[in-house]
Amino acid sequence: MSDHNLTHGHDDHEHEHHEEGFFSKYVFSMDHKMIARQFLITGIIMGTIGMLMSLIFRLQLAYPDMKFPFLEGVLGHWAKDGRLDPNFYLALITIHGTIMVFYVLTAGLSGTFSNLLIPLQVGARDMASPFMNMLSYWFFFLSSVVLLSSLFVDGGPASAGWTVYPPLSALPKAIPGSGTGMTLWLVAMILFIASALLGGINYIATVLNMRTKGMKMSRMPLTIWAFLVTAVLGLLSFPVLLGGSLLLVFDRSFGTSFYLSEIVAEFAGGIERTGGSPILFQHLFWFLGHPEVYIILLPALGITSEVIATNSRKPIFGYRAMIGSILAIGVLSFIVWGHHMFITGMNPFLGSVFMLGTLIIAVPSAVKTFNYLATLWQGNIRLTPAMMFAIGLVSFFISGGLTGIYLGNAALDINLHDTYFVVAHFHLVMGSAAIFGMLSGIYHWYPRMFGRMMNETAGQIHFWLTIVSAYCVFFPMHFMGLAGVPRRYYANTAYDQFNVFVDMNEFITIAAILGGAAQLIFLANFFYSMFKGKRSVQNPWDSNTLEWTAPVEHMHGNWPGEIPHVYRWPYDYSKPGAEQDFIPQNVPDAGQNDPMEDAVGLPKVSVMSSESVHA
Repeated sequence: MSDHNLTHGHDDHEHEHHEEGFFSKYVFSMDHKMIARQFLITGIIMGTIGMLMSLIFRLQLAYPDMKFPFLEGVLGHWAKDGRLDPNFYLALITIHGTIMVFYVLTAGLSGTFSNLLIPLQVGARDMASPFMNMLSYWFFFLSSVVLLSSLFVDGGPASAGWTVYPPLSALPKAIPGSGTGMTLWLVAMILFIASALLGGINYIATVLNMRTKGMKMSRMPLTIWAFLVTAVLGLLSFPVLLGGSLLLVFDRSFGTSFYLSEIVAEFAGGIERTGGSPILFQHLFWFLGHPEVYIILLPALGITSEVIATNSRKPIFGYRAMIGSILAIGVLSFIVWGHHMFITGMNPFLGSVFMLGTLIIAVPSAVKTFNYLATLWQGNIRLTPAMMFAIGLVSFFISGGLTGIYLGNAALDINLHDTYFVVAHFHLVMGSAAIFGMLSGIYHWYPRMFGRMMNETAGQIHFWLTIVSAYCVFFPMHFMGLAGVPRRYYANTAYDQFNVFVDMNEFITIAAILGGAAQLIFLANFFYSMFKGKRSVQNPWDSNTLEWTAPVEHMHGNWPGEIPHVYRWPYDYSKPGAEQDFIPQNVPDAGQNDPMEDAVGLPKVSVMSSESVHA
């Protein structure tokens, strides 16, 4: 069969895609770039809702005895006379955590940038299965709708915390949020897992089978390595949460006792419940929950690698070490879930095993941090908004990661568990760092997504207001946690020993409102630039990776003619003797040896042309 036949006439297909109608182009699109935009905009909407929820319960914590009449207009009977209902306070915390962890930092971050960058950076026309890719987004969208619909049912949304521990989640009559709202939470999560699995299979297949000629594993950008390992983590861990959720459905609706013991029999509606254990659910949840931390962080770290190298005008420091650290984090993330469960009464020897694994996983994380700093050192740094947010991620990764050493120690964790120290730790190292990685990626690849530039001045203002407010919100929480202030309490003033933190709670809430206002600048910049921003040139950042060789105008197929071939690794910045300070991957090496060729020590995987694979 001729090469022309193998390509299935891509030029003809491109012409057909130009004739698409509105729904096939913008709604039920199978173009990975449009699907990336759908994930991003849905994630931004969900993130805005999650942020507003946090501001509402922060008002309650800062001013527990005040009335806010506007709340009754927003929340109805859940804020009667301007006072937030205690049951709805728990619901807000639950849905805020669920939205931010799963719908923003998992789907919004990985779904956006894996979709956008994997085909473009490996040199493929599209994902391995565009139809599965479309289904992945629509399962995510339906999941979002189901979750938000739980806000409007009798009893309110799920109120068992974002970890939905039994027995509150297993007994439909335990608290108001244990009823229909909890059922909708489980349905939403099952749909979400279906989306994650469809996407993960697609990402892995595309990276392994559809790389263009010359795109060896040793020449892939670190973003692609991060997305690949993230997809593997999701495929191995999300089914465990699916199983755990289905068992929870059986306990709630079919009278089983996987998580319910005789201790809660009197609340089980007259049905005898014996033999179950709520700790089983914790094992199943955290077997996903700790890989989930790196499902969130690895894409952000991969984005940061690309942005820092590009804007330092230097090769990334320690390319092989960075790949090794990504792989090590992926492996170790599966054997440390027990550090979330030190206070469940686990065997001390088993606790020490989990503690050792937790401390070891800090090593590859530290490798990434040191390599970022070494790349920045003496670089010709361009402080674009993307670069500022990438440096901000490194800052949060250090400050938040150091407190993880304390929590990874079983003896200390028993005292700090379920205090504000834990809230401070994971909001810095996971929440803030990952969001900064996401924002860095948005500013950096916005021209690739929308063909226009975001306003740089607005981006700089957005960065400084956000990083200052984030540290003002979460850093003081460490001191509250050391003093024993518990998380998720409706009013800490109920305990005299915590009255000293009333002023600190007010300070944190004011900082949170400032941070929320800063995001309005971002939202205005994002949506205004989409239509009125300065038009982008093809390669606005003088970057080396393949996505900047595609035309600015979107087309289904990415490149109008032959897909570029790859001749070098993606970090040839400021190379001695070169005419420019960057050399794109598709520029031949003029007879010189590739510095990464045969030196990376990675397995040589056979590469099929993405043209022929699409056939």
